[in-house]
Order: sequence, then structure tokens, then C-alpha cells
Amino acid sequence: MNNICIIGGCGHIGLPLGIILAKAGHQVTLVDIDKEAVDLVNSGVMPFIENGTEEILKKLINANQIGATTDLSVIANSSIIITTLGTPVDEFQSPVPRIFVDFLNSIKGGLRSDQLFILRSTVYPGTSRWMANQLEHYGVDLAFCPERITQGNAMIEIYELPQIVSGATPRAVERASELFRNIGIKIVDCTIEEAELAKLYLNAFRYAQFAISNEFYRIAIENGLDYSKIYNVMTSDYKRGSAIPKAGLAAGPCLLKDTQQLIAFSNNTFLAGNAAVLANEGLPMVLIRQLESMIDLRTATVGILGMAFKSNSDDIRSSLSYRLKKLLQIRSKLVLTTDPYVSKDANLLSVIEVIDRSDILVICTPHSEYKSLNLSGKKVLDIWGVTSTKLKANSK
Repeated sequence: MNNICIIGGCGHIGLPLGIILAKAGHQVTLVDIDKEAVDLVNSGVMPFIENGTEEILKKLINANQIGATTDLSVIANSSIIITTLGTPVDEFQSPVPRIFVDFLNSIKGGLRSDQLFILRSTVYPGTSRWMANQLEHYGVDLAFCPERITQGNAMIEIYELPQIVSGATPRAVERASELFRNIGIKIVDCTIEEAELAKLYLNAFRYAQFAISNEFYRIAIENGLDYSKIYNVMTSDYKRGSAIPKAGLAAGPCLLKDTQQLIAFSNNTFLAGNAAVLANEGLPMVLIRQLESMIDLRTATVGILGMAFKSNSDDIRSSLSYRLKKLLQIRSKLVLTTDPYVSKDANLLSVIEVIDRSDILVICTPHSEYKSLNLSGKKVLDIWGVTSTKLKANSK
């Protein structure tokens, strides 16, 4: 078994993988700059919602099979280093691959010959090859093995989904393949360049799927029609229609960012990607116009239900609920917000208080709790169609 270090190990990508590797018998050390998350993990508590993990984590912590630290120097004792660091996008929506220069400088003191270094998150095309060339000087093998899980389902999907494995050398590919194969995961191997684009393509395609549904929604409401009814007509007992996602605020830490990276890599010629960004990022303004047709916002208190970027999650990263909130704050009398899962927002109120105090409600996140919610006869804008109370855009 291996001593494995996961950098970014207390996050949504690193922690579920660390738990699975530790469960398989590897000694796992989770490195993270978030001390609060590190302390929670070491006490056997998950720092975020991930189904089926907390009980296993407690057992692994008690068995000293896994542990967390903020000390980056522990990588020197690891035969395998996995990082969840991905290429970020700046305020101009441009990739910032230089982050890997700073990252390499921060870890080079712990690098040694014969280590395997695995990139796990999305990177700008060319980053893996550049990183491999830098690591070659230290005798370190590099593999790029992107994750493809959805939050909340990691403990199932890591096993069910084939693992893309690529590497700078045949040896790196074999070592990475062996690691994942030994925990029961099917391997799909390819070149580094193919793997980088495959990861970006998958997220950009999903983002574009949401975009076309959001455009369908916009067209419907601008013509005074209820898109949820049209959606039911399209998809009811029609197999090919089942691939059409519902309209809704498409956000989160990956889909937009990865689409933007692909746009930049194509020298802004990825037209479908550009259109998808406009459709998805522009949806909050579509909702504003719809609200204005339903009520006089200037004198209204608006309640937003759901601030996480996806249902039954506590993750607010890149959530468009917050963009809608900012837009409403300069157009309405007052904006109130609530979410049954989010804990890192001191401004959140109870759902009962938000319903009671609001003149109109907006369902921004389709949490399962909202399906049976008593909305007290309030006007509701429900783009997801999760409640039974729906009003057309032109109702007053």
C-alpha cells in the first residue's frame, strides 16, 4: 500500500477520493489551507455535505488511516501526491495558468525521485505537459486523471464512472492506472492532451445543455407561456426528450469556468460556448423582467429560496442566486434569503420568516424540502417547477 498525500484534500474533490483510498488500505494525508476544514476532518466531521461519507470518515480517523494537516512539507513522505488544484479564471473571465508556477515553487522542497504526481482537477490545455516537464527535473512522474463526479454522489460515482488516465510517460500511466484499478475502477487511457480537452468538453457540453433549456424558458415566458407545462409535454413518455434538462440557474465551480477556458483556448472562436455563457449568466436578468411583470418591485419585499448552486447541497460557489440577490437589491424594497443547507452566510433567515415577510417568492434552488412547502398563498416565481403554486409571468 502507498503513502498518499492529497493537496486540497479537505475539499469536494480531494476528501471523497481520500476516504475511498484510505478505505482501500492506503495511508492518506489530506493537506489543506483551510484550518477550519482540517480541524473538522480530524474530528471525524465532514466540512460539507457528501452522502455516505461521515460514518466512514470517523472510522478511518479512529484507525489512523487518514488525517488532515495544513503542513505542506508532509508531501516529502508520500509516494503518491494528488492535487485538486485547477486552473482558475480571473475577473476578466480569462484562465490563470500561472497559478501552477507558484504552486510548484511551494512544493518543490518536498519532491523526490520516483514519486507519482497526479493532477485531479480541470487545467488549461498545455498545463499538464508543462508541469510534467518541470517535475522531470526532480524525477517525478506526472499523470493527469480528471475527476468527473457530481457533488453529493462521489462515493457512488467514483466507482461507477470510468477513470480517464493519461500521463507524461508510459510508466506514469501504468502507475496511475494501477492505483485506480486496484480499488475497482475501470480505466480509459489516452494522451494528456486528449484528457485535458475531454474534461473541458464534458463540462462545456453540460453547460450548453442548460443554456438551450434556459433559452427555451426565456422564449416561452416572453410570450406569456408556462415553460414548465411545455417541458412536461416535450418529455412525457418521450425517450429522446428525457435528455433535455429543466431550465434553471446553471452555476457552480466548474461548468462556467471550464467553458470559459475552452473559449480562451479556441481564441474566442467557440461560438456555442460564448452563446451558452450569455444564456446562463443572463438568466437572472430574465427573472428580474419576469418579476417586474408580476409585481411592482419598487415596493415589494422579495424572498429568495435557495442560495446553494444545486439542489440538496451546501455549496454556494459561483451560485447565481447571489447575482439575482444583488440585482434585486437595487430594484426592490427588500430582499430576504434562506437555504436549509447553507451555513456560511450570516444573512440567511428561516424559510418560515422569509415566506411570512415576503410579497413574492423566487425558488432559485430546487431543494427537495421546497416540494411540500406551504407558501401561504404568496406569489411565486418557480423556474424549476418544484412547487405546486405557479403563476404566469404576466399575472399581477
